[in-house]
Amino acid sequence: MIKVKTFATPIKIFATMRELHDLDAEVQKHLQDEGADKVFSMTDTTTVGDGGETIGLVRAVAYRVPD
Repeated sequence: MIKVKTFATPIKIFATMRELHDLDAEVQKHLQDEGADKVFSMTDTTTVGDGGETIGLVRAVAYRVPD
């Protein structure tokens, strides 16, 4: 079965690398918990504030789990 899951995280100045590592860990844990055996795609897109500054990140993952 093919599944798609989205994850989101806020981005704060001077904390970006930690937030990205935390997001990577969250995605990895989800894939392990789901028993995913293949990842088809993983994309990131940013969200912006009123002034055009990056304030968040949305990651979409398409993956396969055994039926």
